[in-house]
Amino acid sequence: MIKNQNRFLFIIAMLVALGVVSFFLAKSAIAAEFDGQRAYQHVEVQLAFGPRTPGSQAHGQTVEYLVAELEKCGWDVEIQELTYQEQPVRNVIARRGAGDRWIILGAHFDSRLVADQDRDPQMSMQPVPGANDGASGVAVLLEMARVLPKEIAKADQIWLVFFDSEDQGNLPGWDWIYGSRAFVDQMQVMPSAMVLVDMIGDADLNIFQEQNSDVELTRQIWETAASLGYQQQFIAEPKYRMLDDHIPFIDAGIPAVDLIDFDYPYWHTGQDTADKVSAASLEAVGRTLLEWLTTP
Repeated sequence: MIKNQNRFLFIIAMLVALGVVSFFLAKSAIAAEFDGQRAYQHVEVQLAFGPRTPGSQAHGQTVEYLVAELEKCGWDVEIQELTYQEQPVRNVIARRGAGDRWIILGAHFDSRLVADQDRDPQMSMQPVPGANDGASGVAVLLEMARVLPKEIAKADQIWLVFFDSEDQGNLPGWDWIYGSRAFVDQMQVMPSAMVLVDMIGDADLNIFQEQNSDVELTRQIWETAASLGYQQQFIAEPKYRMLDDHIPFIDAGIPAVDLIDFDYPYWHTGQDTADKVSAASLEAVGRTLLEWLTTP
């Protein structure tokens, strides 16, 4: 009887120990998930620098911040130095892994020189703060840099590319998407796919299927979002055709997709501020991309 009782107590102790181990493993897994609040902090930092217009002090501070955060997460980082309109243009490129299956995640970090969609004449001549239009995509990529495992199912290598000078089109002497065009023009080898995140922090997030994007990539990402319960944020209907940083990749024959919520009332206005951005929206996009990348 005593022998059986000891055996019973031993089994109970083992089950408790296994439960404790499972608890800490679960806690560890949760800590490795995409965290919308962490991403939102990256939005706040960028806004604290000020508008990241080409050639500005805030622009330079943002580049330094990107490099520091990416290197802290163990990525190999390079700055692609370019010049446009006598201003320095600096694409920030973070790399991990090696191999033929190669995916690029991209976002632009510059903010527009003037808020020309603002109804207030005085505000319309000021630079755009760029909380959603710029900082939100950057924030998602920086949090992805922290949580992406070194081995993922969809690719042998992955690059995070922060494009400069996307947002200055229709201004005297400027064109749209200069940074991404220059990046693709200088590429020696082409990636397997490219995913762009732009204006994805709106608290009322409605990402329709962008019509210039690759159909198969679009299908995969929207199905992933639906499997995570994000059908309201990722709307499975086509809507806009965007001239955005994915276009140079499409023009080069590379499958690319643009995740963008263009139904944003503060686009190119002085009201594109951090209070318009939601950590929950950043998390919906980040967790969708993380699940998509890590699922065979």
